[in-house]
Amino acid sequence: MAQYRRFQKRVNKRKRKRRLFTFFLLPILILGLSATAYGSYLFVKAKTVASDSYEGLGDRDNSPMRDRKIDPKKDDISILFMGVDDSETRKFGKSARTDALILATFNETNKTVKLVSIPRDSRVYIPEVNRKDKITHAHAYGGPKATVETVEHLFNVPVDYYVKVNFKAFTDIVDSLGGIDFDVPYAMSEKDSKDRHNAIVLKPGNQHLNGEEALAVARTRKQDNDIERGKRQQQLIEAMIKKAASIGSLNKYGNLIEAVGDNMKTNLMFGEMLSFYDYASKKVDIETINLDGSDEKINGVYYFKLDNDSVEKVSEKLRKHLGIESTSDTTE
Repeated sequence: MAQYRRFQKRVNKRKRKRRLFTFFLLPILILGLSATAYGSYLFVKAKTVASDSYEGLGDRDNSPMRDRKIDPKKDDISILFMGVDDSETRKFGKSARTDALILATFNETNKTVKLVSIPRDSRVYIPEVNRKDKITHAHAYGGPKATVETVEHLFNVPVDYYVKVNFKAFTDIVDSLGGIDFDVPYAMSEKDSKDRHNAIVLKPGNQHLNGEEALAVARTRKQDNDIERGKRQQQLIEAMIKKAASIGSLNKYGNLIEAVGDNMKTNLMFGEMLSFYDYASKKVDIETINLDGSDEKINGVYYFKLDNDSVEKVSEKLRKHLGIESTSDTTE
C-alpha cells in the first residue's frame, strides 16, 4: 500500500481545499490497487463487486459532446463523483439529493488531474426540468443522468463517467477498517445513518470511532458551517487512508471491497476501473479548483450564486485539460 502513501503525500502538498475527492475516488483506487496487489482471489472479488455496481445512464452510451466512444486507457476523460444523502432508512433512490459533487478531469498523457468542487446549493440550469434550481436537486429530478447533464451544461465539457456513493458506503468502509482514530473537535449529539435523533453522542478529544460515529462527525455543522464540515470530512478521509495503508489482512481488504461495492453505482466497467491504476502508481499532479460566488435569496430560498466569469474560466481550463478546442461560449 505504499502507493496510497505516496499518492496522499503528493495531494497533501496542495494548498487549496480538496474536500471529498479522495472519498469518491477511493472505490476506483481500491478495486484497481487491490486486484493488482493480491492476485486472483481479490481480482475475482473486485470484478464481481464492480459488475454488481454497474449502472448505465439509459440510452446515453457516451456524452453527446463526444464524437466517439472514450477509452480511459488512451484518452483524456472526466468523472463526476456524487455523494448522495441516501441510506437504508431514507430509501430515496433516484429521488435522493447530492450532498457533494466533484468533477474530475484526467489527462492521460501527462497523468494530471483537475478537480472542481461544486457547492450543493449552486443555482444552475437543470436541463431535465428546463429551469434553474439548486444543483443538489438535479439528482432528485432525474437521477445520475440528470446530474451529469446539468454539470455538462454548466461547464460546457463532456462528463464521460459518474461514481455515486451513499452514507452506508462511508460507515461500512470505516467499520471494515476496524474503526479510525480521530480528534473530535467538540461535544456533539447527532443523528445516525437511520436518522434517529441524538443517537450518536461524542465528547471532544482523541478517540476511536466506528462507522456511525465517523459519519456523525462528517455530517455535523450545528456549531460551525459547511467550510469547517468540509475540513473535518477531509481529515476523516486522511484517517481512513492511513488506516487502510496499515492493515495487512486479506480478509479486511475483501471486506473493504464489499463495503464500497454494495453502496456504489457507476457506469465504469471493471476494465475501465483498472486503467486508473497508473494515476495511483505514478507521481500524479493534482490541482483543485474552486468556484467563486456569493450568497443570495430568491423568494426566501437560499442559493449560492456562481460568478459567471469564474465558471467560464473553469470551463476553459477543463476543456484545455481534456484536449478540447477552447471556446468563448458561456452557459446560462
